[in-house]
Amino acid sequence: MFQPRIALRGIRLPFRCLPSVPSVPARRFASVINELETPPANSSTSSIDPTASFAPPPTRDSAGVVLRTYTPRTPGVRHLRRPVNDHLWKGRPVHRLTFPKKGHAKGGRNNTGRVTVRHMGGGHKRRIRTVDFLRMDAGPHLVERVEYDPGRTAHIALLRSKETSKLSYILAADGMRAGETVQSYMAGIPEDLWKSMGGTVDPGVLAARTAWRGNCLPLHMIPVGTPMFNVGLRAGKGGQLCRSAGTYATVVAKGSGSRQTAIEPDQSNPEEPETEKKPLSQRERQKQERLAQHITVRLSSGETRLLHKDCCATIGVASNPNYHYTQLGKAGRSRWLNIRPTVRGLAMNAMDHPHGGGRGKSKGNVDPKSPWGIPTKSGYKTRPKWKINKAVVVPRPRNQGKRRRGYN
Repeated sequence: MFQPRIALRGIRLPFRCLPSVPSVPARRFASVINELETPPANSSTSSIDPTASFAPPPTRDSAGVVLRTYTPRTPGVRHLRRPVNDHLWKGRPVHRLTFPKKGHAKGGRNNTGRVTVRHMGGGHKRRIRTVDFLRMDAGPHLVERVEYDPGRTAHIALLRSKETSKLSYILAADGMRAGETVQSYMAGIPEDLWKSMGGTVDPGVLAARTAWRGNCLPLHMIPVGTPMFNVGLRAGKGGQLCRSAGTYATVVAKGSGSRQTAIEPDQSNPEEPETEKKPLSQRERQKQERLAQHITVRLSSGETRLLHKDCCATIGVASNPNYHYTQLGKAGRSRWLNIRPTVRGLAMNAMDHPHGGGRGKSKGNVDPKSPWGIPTKSGYKTRPKWKINKAVVVPRPRNQGKRRRGYN
């Protein structure tokens, strides 16, 4: 019969004559691997000054992708891989900042009971965290801890206001740790920053004092080329873009603040004759006004958008950037995440899918279709509507046929 394992770490025996058993190193069933290079033995800790009014900029290290693998004691952990996030809070969230997820998990069904979203159902019991995406509260905020959020891929950070001691959750930036201080400038520039700039806006000083990791700024205060996440779509509304793990956007260009109504002649050289120039048209004036009020932003997908200059954004990259390297390891772990199995149409019956039926692996010589008969793939969704299922008649050019002997 097998003897049960006993943890001998720091056990004190009841006998006074015997010394305590020395601590035995714990048996580890998980290991950390680096897919690019092996991390150094003595890793330097992050030098963060908690007394600073803002957090330091993000560090660029060449550590690569660090994942945790497990000893295959069961088939479910043989292929299990997870990113290393040892800095996360191990306890429960703040209860008053959450509410139960009731009525949401309906298995992808609508009010009539029909499945409108496939591959959804089940999942673990959850509480939804209320995250502040707008961050209108001014003043410095202390990062109490960084937590795991089951409702999103990125992590969240618990903030405590140094002025009001109010608690709130925000999206955590990559590299954010407990003890840092972040600030929001959505309500305006604070008085001490105005005095340090001499009462006028100095772009260099303003960027050096505000564009730090975790700070929330309007788009017109963010320097060009700065990575940011949690970007808003409308002024006065919270962030809606780049909120998943590892995503970020970049400020590409800013419009000039001056609006030109008409082009006046140059008065610097009076010797040259004055030439009347054509005033701007209404469309050109509208274009200049739109560029003056909007910022050009490039998203992670490569899409370029014009966003209003008063939209909010957080400096940095969304936390947990190695999330897409995760391997669940078993089907049950997908069911815990509210994901049901995905069955191929080829493996179904003829009544369940257009690709189903037949003997063996055959879809009946039909074009790729969805379960509802809509053509898929081959650029069907990306072609214009006038090109879909339209017969294009190409006229045959003249004098291109085969010449006969004896005819010119």
